[in-house]
Amino acid sequence: MSMSEGQSATVTVGAALAEALARAGVKIAFTVPGESLLGLLDGLAANKVRIVTTRHEGAASFMAEAVAQLTGRPTLVLAGRAPGAANLTIGLHAAYADSAPVIAIVGQVRREVRGREAFQEMDLVRTFEPIVKWAAEAKEPNEVAALGEKAVATALRGRPGPVFLSVPEDLLDLLVPSEPHPGNRVEHRADPDPVLVRKVMHLLLDARRPLIVAGAGVLRARSTDALVRFAETLQVPVVASWRRGDVFPNDHALYLGMTGLGSPASVRTRMEEADALLVLGCRMGEMTTYRYAIPGAETRWAQVDADPRGAALPHRPEIVMAADVATFLRLAQRALANAALDAESLDARRLQNASDREAFESGSIVGEEPWDGPGVHPGRVVATLARVLPAEAILTTDAGDFGTWAARGYRFRRPGTFLGTTSGAMGYGLPAAIGATLARPGRLGVALAGDGGFAMTMAELETAVRERAHVIAIVFDNGRYGMIWRHQTQRGTPGGLATRLGAVNFAAIAEACGALGISVNSDEEFEPALRQAMESGRPALLHLALDPRWTTPDAVPSSDSAEVETVEESAEVETAPTDVADGRPEAPVEIAPEAAEEPAVEPVVEPALDHAAQEAADSRPEPQLVE
Repeated sequence: MSMSEGQSATVTVGAALAEALARAGVKIAFTVPGESLLGLLDGLAANKVRIVTTRHEGAASFMAEAVAQLTGRPTLVLAGRAPGAANLTIGLHAAYADSAPVIAIVGQVRREVRGREAFQEMDLVRTFEPIVKWAAEAKEPNEVAALGEKAVATALRGRPGPVFLSVPEDLLDLLVPSEPHPGNRVEHRADPDPVLVRKVMHLLLDARRPLIVAGAGVLRARSTDALVRFAETLQVPVVASWRRGDVFPNDHALYLGMTGLGSPASVRTRMEEADALLVLGCRMGEMTTYRYAIPGAETRWAQVDADPRGAALPHRPEIVMAADVATFLRLAQRALANAALDAESLDARRLQNASDREAFESGSIVGEEPWDGPGVHPGRVVATLARVLPAEAILTTDAGDFGTWAARGYRFRRPGTFLGTTSGAMGYGLPAAIGATLARPGRLGVALAGDGGFAMTMAELETAVRERAHVIAIVFDNGRYGMIWRHQTQRGTPGGLATRLGAVNFAAIAEACGALGISVNSDEEFEPALRQAMESGRPALLHLALDPRWTTPDAVPSSDSAEVETVEESAEVETAPTDVADGRPEAPVEIAPEAAEEPAVEPVVEPALDHAAQEAADSRPEPQLVE
């Protein structure tokens, strides 16, 4: 800051922007630094915003998305010019899907060379407009700080989401008057219409089989406890929308499971049986609705959300309320306090709810199938995690079939303990766990990933070590892009085409990055390894050998047979898998990191992969001529 006689104080544009962001609530920024944003980095450090350097911009955007989703606070991600901006795309797409207020700021080329195909130039605003709530590029120095404040306000308004601001490099070191900017106004949403609140109450009270679908809007409103009281008062059970399993305590008698991939058949059955549905803080997307099959034509339903536009379902709600979930629940509970509820009807609901809960519990057991084959039983891994991890641990999940086991068998007891992007992006698990533990110091972050997705962002193990993030990565290694292999098998094409992966010793990579790395080759080895990782005092990775015959909980392989046994009709969006593999492969051999010339899981996956590919190719029907 400088002061000349007769002149007001001045600051750089970068400092003014950083001050505006800090004033608006930004506490942490993730970045791969670029020279086009150095002026902003200086300002953020001066305003005590924590700067976390990552190994890739995509991972930085995932970390920012996780922090924003978990805390509801605006979270900053920075990149330099076109290449860095392009790498942010995957995380911004995830932030849009998850309604996470991520503030992306990208350095643009100097204004004097704009439009001349300058080095790393791109029309950033037009590129990012389709995947963010708002995108803009600064043109003049005196508008940059105000644009930063507008970005934060837009990200938080209504349904939260990502925003994008492009700042030409030459602007950041220019001087502007140090003038206070008006702070962001707190958005005061009008209370819901009492008439609509009463209509929702009547919808649920008059129904024979009512149900509540609870989504991220409940988590953002910090309203899990209020929802529990509301559900208990009316004796209406709750299902969580896809990848929002922590929205309601899973050990509560009124919790009936999470929808979508991995859900037991009882969840979809109960949703189909509902004659009245209250959709609370949820947009009813494709996964939650089982490809838009729910609610059915006979189901009356209401939607309460900050922005209830949601998906274009064939059957529209009869009550739509644009309201904050917390406010709706407060008014609804107040109305119920003065209502005379029929005791006989509530007792009848309790009996039916107990039956529904029993169906959910029996359908969500994931670790009891017999298995003495090579590698781990994924259901037993999940059951062990549910038993050993502390209730406040934050579980994150990548994309892949392995995640269906946790979706069915893990029990979340507290809100804010699960992060899984509804965008379905691979590579999310580890960066999300790192971001979560930085946002919630002292809590353990556990990232579940397959070998394919984990390898996309495994360089961030070094970031976890450097930032002292309390994370454990659990890698299910079957040597392939398993979900896609399953799709290949379902459509009758040879498994392994573009889906086979080479062997990687992830435990050795973890050790090379300064983390603890342990290879796990059997169920008996998993719990001791997990406890060792929890007590190690540093980031850790457990590399699990997984027989390729394991896919989802609805297709269980026999340890002494090559066949996959379908144990029940799949409740997932996708149909039950039918891939096959060779007979029992050679047992895996654990290899210590210091002697890791050959990755530990290779003996488990390779024989089965070879046989599965050959058998699928042999069984493929001959092409027929079509006249």
